[in-house]
Order: sequence, then structure tokens, then C-alpha cells
Amino acid sequence: MMTIKSRRELLAAVILRYAKARGREREGILDEFVASTGYNRKYAIHLLHHPPPERRRQKRRKPRRYNAKVEFALLDVWKVANRIAAKRLVPCLEAFVEALERHGELRLDPETRALLLSMSISTADRLLRPHRAGPRGRGLATTKPGSLLKKSIPVRTFADWDDARPGFVEVDLVAHCGQSTDGQYLNSLDMTDIATGWTECLAVLNKSQRQVSKAIVAARQRFPFPLLGIDSDNGSEFINQTLYAYCQRHGITFTRSRPWQKNDSAHVEQKNGAVVRGLVGYDRFATKAAHAQLARVYRLARLPVTFFQPVQKLVANTRDGARTRRRYDAAQTPYQRLRAAGVLPPAQRADLDARYERLNPLQLRRELDRELERLWALAAPDPRRAPEAQG
Repeated sequence: MMTIKSRRELLAAVILRYAKARGREREGILDEFVASTGYNRKYAIHLLHHPPPERRRQKRRKPRRYNAKVEFALLDVWKVANRIAAKRLVPCLEAFVEALERHGELRLDPETRALLLSMSISTADRLLRPHRAGPRGRGLATTKPGSLLKKSIPVRTFADWDDARPGFVEVDLVAHCGQSTDGQYLNSLDMTDIATGWTECLAVLNKSQRQVSKAIVAARQRFPFPLLGIDSDNGSEFINQTLYAYCQRHGITFTRSRPWQKNDSAHVEQKNGAVVRGLVGYDRFATKAAHAQLARVYRLARLPVTFFQPVQKLVANTRDGARTRRRYDAAQTPYQRLRAAGVLPPAQRADLDARYERLNPLQLRRELDRELERLWALAAPDPRRAPEAQG
């Protein structure tokens, strides 16, 4: 069966031939047209003698509400926010604009400011779509199971832990090995608080138990709240006597996820991509100079990630037949979620607020970009390709 569009195209193709033809030739053209279109013969004759006027769709001309000034302002804020999704950016637009205005980095006239702050998520997503980068690469999995103490460390799934209070964290390692796991290479320790999304990252020289445990002790000092629980995967860098004994001494609950179930560590896995890979990328880093530079990057990055990187939390997960519907809360930064949790003493909360007021997000981004450029200059060659390059 031909579509209406195809019928119109066929009519335009045969109408001139039909007008010039006579006798049996015209009758043959008519027969073919009727057979192809399925029209009634009388209606087909009418169309060939009186073709319908060409239809032109009238485009609805709607005045543009968000002009170039609003779009450029949105782009400026989006870049400062590390190019996050619109559904995370828009709920925190006002906080970003106020912070940039406070430090003289953004100057908007009243009309542009009002339009920017009234923008919907779908509109922001549409305006930002042409500026998004393409898909990024993927890293290699380097987790090796640790059998020691598995029976002593309980398994926890995503439904077993009370994550209402800050202090329960998921921990993981991200390998900076490039495309080869040969030789020694740097790793990033990622610790993410479940309740607030507060994330601390540290550079680790290798995956030895000593280096990883040392990094966890250092990360614990950076959190503004007590560490109550640690949940890791089943890698031997975590499942070992050193970390197990440390958690027992300090009253920290130590649990592990189910083998090969990344969803059990969904919070830290998300930060592995958004923070570690989003900043550092997928190059290989293997030297002490790169380790020192990566540590500097993370000391700078913790401030924008904590104070200016909104996160969303899953609040409902329902299944409708084969379709899963997820509902998330309004995006908030880890700093905002920690303030709302009400677990900080008044003095510590005042110090945190004062620090936030002093931070210039655009200046932080400039400094971070400079340190990242220095880090990328220290990327090491792939050990498997190095001999070929030398030859």
C-alpha cells in the first residue's frame, strides 16, 4: 500500500504524460495509475484533470524567549559546573549565579538574570545539547578477588544499609593504566558518602594493602563527619587483615558487596565516572611525579565537587510491566545535603558556611584546569606499544 506522499509524487510524475497522451496511450497511463494507487477510476480521472494544490506546512513562528545573552550565561555557568546534566544543573542555578556574582565573575542585567533563573530543565537541556562532547572511552577492570577474611566481613546489598546518616561510605579504586595492566601504574582511591554524596579522592602509587590502607586513613581525616562504615568490593586491596584490623580498632563497620554485582556499589561507581574519569581521563600514569601532581589535582578538585557539584538521589523505583520507573529528588550539592542533615556542631557548620562564601567557582575551575594540563603532560606510554614505537 502506497503512502499519501508516494501517491502525490506519482501523480506529479504522470500528470504531464497523461495530458499529452491520446486514445489507448492515455487509457494505459490511467490503468497503471489506478493499479498503483488503489484509487477509484472516476476519482483518478478527476485527480489527473484537476490536481490538488501543493500543500505547504506553515511553520509556527513563536518569538524566541531565551536570547543569546541568556544562552551564553547558561553556558558560562554550565562550564563552571563541570558540564553536568541539565536536571542536576537547573535546581542549583541560583546558587551558582550568586557565587559567581559575589566574586565579580558574572554580571547580568535584571532581565537576563530573571530569564536564566526561570529556565526549565527541558529548555536548558535543549540549549546545551549542541555543546556536549561525544562519548568517552572506558577503563580496564583491575579488581582481583581477595579470599582472606571473606567469612569475617559481611556482604551488604543496596537494600541492607541505613544510609540516612552521613558517615557510611562506599570505597573503590580506579586504575590509571591506559590500555594495559602491565607494570606498575597509579590508582585513585574514591570514597563516597551515601547520604550526602560527599566524595574524597586520593592518589595511590599502587594497589598494595599498605598504600590503600594508608590512603583510606588519610581520606577519613578529610571528611567533616565521623566515618561510621566502609563498604568495598571483594578486591584483595580491601579484603585484608590491615584494613580489617583498622576498622575494628576504630569502631567502623566494614562490609563488602556481592561478587560481580557493581550495582551494590552504585554510589561510588557513579563518582568513578563523573569525578575521577571526568577529570583525569583514561591515560596511563606511572611515575612519582605524576603521583604528586595527581594529589595536587585532587586537593583542588574536592572543593568544586563538594560545594558546586549537584547530585541527585533515587527516592523511588517502581516496575510497570517490563518498564522500570525511577524518581529522583531535587539536585543538591554535597555541602547542601550535609547542612540539611543537621549532624554538624554549630561551630563546624559556621566554618563550612564561611568557607563556601569565600570560594570562587570560576577561579577554582581555572586553577584546576592548569593543574590538569600539567598532569596530562606526565602521561606515560603504553608498555605494550613502547617497544613498537622504538623500533
